[in-house]
Amino acid sequence: MLSGLGNLAGLMKSAKDLQANMAKMQEELAKKRYEGEAGGGMVRAVVDGKFQVVDVKIDPQAASDVELLEDLVKAAVSVAIKNAQEGMRNELTSLTGGINIPGLTSMLGGGV
Repeated sequence: MLSGLGNLAGLMKSAKDLQANMAKMQEELAKKRYEGEAGGGMVRAVVDGKFQVVDVKIDPQAASDVELLEDLVKAAVSVAIKNAQEGMRNELTSLTGGINIPGLTSMLGGGV
């Protein structure tokens, strides 16, 4: 029975270590920037690790067609978010050693 308690204590320590590493990773991811572009670079969007848009750059030539510009902005933001999700997925893979833990990315706000 004592060996069972030792294993449980080890498991609890591992869970606490993972939780601490997750908190650190969340802080680091929030600082990262991910870029997406559309229209051959006419529109560029940047999101952070929390999937918040932090910057948008638009080539003045794209402003002549409002409907096209709207589509390009949406596309650039979508690409930036996809890149951020992929970055998060890669970070999680390295943190968990490749073990898939259901719900982990959604817990971080990624929903991926």
